[in-house]
Amino acid sequence: MLPEKSQGKVLQVTVVAIQPVSMKVGDKVLLPEYGGTRAILHDMDYLFSDGDILGKYVD
Repeated sequence: MLPEKSQGKVLQVTVVAIQPVSMKVGDKVLLPEYGGTRAILHDMDYLFSDGDILGKYVD
């Protein structure tokens, strides 16, 4: 385990499109603080990530 101060922040995001994987549209996943590439399209903020997903968020 790492001390809390040495760990990066984790972002919670919503999946809007997928390639064949174990997730579906609408799932919430965890990304590292600096993971993915941010883009704005039609006034919506998107984050593209192809290998940065840390895990699936479960309520």
